[in-house]
Amino acid sequence: MKNVTDSFVSLGHWPSAGSFGFNTDILATNPINLSVVLGVLIFFGKGVLNDLLDNRKQRILSTIRNSEELRRGAIEQLERARARLRKVEMEADEYRMNGYSEIEREKVNLINATSYSLEQLENYKNETLHFEQQRAINQVRQQVFQQALQGALGTLNSCLNSELHFRTISANIGILGAMEEITD
Repeated sequence: MKNVTDSFVSLGHWPSAGSFGFNTDILATNPINLSVVLGVLIFFGKGVLNDLLDNRKQRILSTIRNSEELRRGAIEQLERARARLRKVEMEADEYRMNGYSEIEREKVNLINATSYSLEQLENYKNETLHFEQQRAINQVRQQVFQQALQGALGTLNSCLNSELHFRTISANIGILGAMEEITD
């Protein structure tokens, strides 16, 4: 463990080319790095995020419209059921002597079935909205993370030149060789 720590500490003592060097003070560099990454994310990701949110908004609105159409269909079914109920009530007057209680049961069952259908449609609409919102949030999170990662990799790749890359590889090979000699 000490060898690994020493290898990181030795990175901070490289001969620097000009003003380039490694700052090993984690408490000082993390806020700077985070502010740079957040600034890049906000600058470049704002338009994409707005487009994603607009697309999700349109999908959610279309889902709401579809649910409203289903609701209207259920209301129409309810009106037809009420018309049928009125018809059944008229027949009930004719058959009152023969089976009043049976007709009342059918009326209650019809109302209960229609109410149950309306409740199911309303629950389906609410579940669909919740699901679409969660899916939109998850997609936005995933895309923001991917863009942040791509931005960070792009920044890192643009900062490394071939000489620095070669020196880093050579130093790491030397450290691994020294660690191999110690373990032998």
